[in-house]
Amino acid sequence: MKREQIQFRCSIYEKKMLKLKAKRAGLSLSEYCRGSALGHSIIERLTPEQLEYYSMLVKYKNNFKRISNMFKKRNPKLAREVGELANEIRNHLYNFNR
Repeated sequence: MKREQIQFRCSIYEKKMLKLKAKRAGLSLSEYCRGSALGHSIIERLTPEQLEYYSMLVKYKNNFKRISNMFKKRNPKLAREVGELANEIRNHLYNFNR
């Protein structure tokens, strides 16, 4: 249970920025400041628009992988290129999660 209190001074602009960043991360202002001070990595939550793009990329990756598998025997070069594209999308999705 948290019982101790710490206060610090900041400008109005800094306070607004801290509140905005805390809101984006889905945290209260005190949780955000505490996490930042303790060196925790604070990750902003994804907006609904970003979630929509993420799910669209996942669908594209899956579809390109299916196309690659479909062309493996008929046209190995095309299958390899499509597979590379699917892997590139997967790498972007991995970086998107960070």
